[in-house]
Amino acid sequence: MDTMRERFATVTTELLDEDPRLAVVLADIGTDGFRTAAERHPDRVVNVGIREQLMIGAAGGLALTGMRPIAHTFASFLVERPWEQVKLDLVHQGVGAVLVSAAGSYDWPAGGRTHMAPGDVALLDTLPGWTVHVPGHPDEAETLLRHAAADGDSLVYLRLSAHTNAAARPVEPGRLLTVRTGHRATVVAVGPMLDAVLAATEGLDVTVLYAATVRPFDAAGLRAAAGGRGDVVLVEPYLAGTSAPAVHEALADLPHRVLGLGVPRAEHRHYGSIPEHLAAYGLDAEGLRAGIAAFVW
Repeated sequence: MDTMRERFATVTTELLDEDPRLAVVLADIGTDGFRTAAERHPDRVVNVGIREQLMIGAAGGLALTGMRPIAHTFASFLVERPWEQVKLDLVHQGVGAVLVSAAGSYDWPAGGRTHMAPGDVALLDTLPGWTVHVPGHPDEAETLLRHAAADGDSLVYLRLSAHTNAAARPVEPGRLLTVRTGHRATVVAVGPMLDAVLAATEGLDVTVLYAATVRPFDAAGLRAAAGGRGDVVLVEPYLAGTSAPAVHEALADLPHRVLGLGVPRAEHRHYGSIPEHLAAYGLDAEGLRAGIAAFVW
């Protein structure tokens, strides 16, 4: 199976052939995947070098001319490093773009803290108008990418990761998907956390919802699934509790409790591997079962 990032390069190359309005802006990272596209469309595949602020500024400039820019690099270099440009060159100017990240929260632990971005979605939450997709499988990444590329002049963040679920789900942008039904509580699994959540909740009387889109949050879908049950557990592959305000808002008129499970604010200063990071954060099946069971029961 190809990775989300490989699928992104393949599909975007196809989209560049089909839609003359699309352009790709890179900052040295990911250029190998776009060699063919750059040969076919040298005016619409732009590598600005290791200048992430310029990458976002160039995307904003392209958008002002009527183009639909897709900017890509690691999450820490796409959202955190050029934050002022994201805020001003895109949001403040009122133009759209598709930001496609890689490396997630801890995909490349050997890269160290500079290549980890567990706070990226929380940071984007401080700005208005963003759609945020967090696919859990390359097929879902393709579905959400195609939707984002064709989505007019909207602001879209597509968060790709090497951490995946074993199988794709029939995701629909902006909608929660019911994977399992129960009565004691509702567990919302975001993107690549679904497989671990399903293993952790095996035999537990809970509803499991799957979110491949977290912004805008599907408040109606959560309310319909939760019914009168006010206990909600969020399992997110980034900063713990990032979506808690959205859940509280969705259930504002109902008595409810929310537990946010995800990457803690405390910094783990060991390299390790993705599975080791998941275990350290309590995000493997064993850790999730302990956290969910203690909250629900």
